[in-house]
Amino acid sequence: MRLFSYRSTDGLAACGVLDGDELADLRAGLDVLLIDGTILDIEALRTESKSARRMPLAALRPAPAVQRPGKIVCVGLNYKEHVAEGGRTGPDRPLLFSKFANAVIASGEPIVRPEGTHALDLEVELGVVIGKKARRIKAENAMGHVAGYVAVNDVSARDWQGVPAALREDEKGDGQWIRAKGSDTFLPIGPDFVTADELDPAAGIRLRSWRITPDGTEHLMQDGTTADMIWSIPELIAYISNTITLDPGDVIATGTPSGVGVFRDPPVYLEPGGRVRCEIEGIGSVDNPVVDWMEDPRDA
Repeated sequence: MRLFSYRSTDGLAACGVLDGDELADLRAGLDVLLIDGTILDIEALRTESKSARRMPLAALRPAPAVQRPGKIVCVGLNYKEHVAEGGRTGPDRPLLFSKFANAVIASGEPIVRPEGTHALDLEVELGVVIGKKARRIKAENAMGHVAGYVAVNDVSARDWQGVPAALREDEKGDGQWIRAKGSDTFLPIGPDFVTADELDPAAGIRLRSWRITPDGTEHLMQDGTTADMIWSIPELIAYISNTITLDPGDVIATGTPSGVGVFRDPPVYLEPGGRVRCEIEGIGSVDNPVVDWMEDPRDA
């Protein structure tokens, strides 16, 4: 089943079941449907959607599929080719960091380049949405706790992150990632949510990203598949849930393939006036303009 989240006229998020170019409106957000510690009741939603009002998809303003996740757990260095492009050795266990709900924006909303960074980069990632409470879960049971998947962009300030290729002479990074990865608008989430029964990431799902310059030229950046993952989704859920309880609506950003801007020769970054699009096969895309902090629409 495919769901699409949108903003209603009152600004609240709602979602519906995709039916061609129309939406069978469920009149509730995905966050509301993921309650009581249980995965979505797909059959019940199918039944409800048959009698739901139909809305033209083209007329709807996208909302993040998950509006305000309780936890956003991100995984670094989880694709072999991405590890190799940076000339690094992969960690011997999953490398975890976090983002917060302040970073979440919808497709079409602007990514704001904060004051002080000059090296804004993109990372297309498969987002795993938890549908059932997971605490000390074994890998063989982990997929029973997955509600579905979304497309996310792990926006990163590479100079703040401390990546040597992004640092100017006499410049140092923060030494930690909370600003570099967790600043406002640094996690665009697409409106499309695909239930876990529809996709098999272990079989290899294609992920691509484009940097779009102000003149409209599209530059393909990343083009990889989930088959290149070092740690599988079940392994990640098992590792994370051993110490961090995962609740319905939490999101795991599972890592990014090779092709990011900082490791190009020369490096290339996202610039105000341009756009970035991240797309995942079988799910959809998230597309955002980039603006400078002085043009932040939230200050208007």
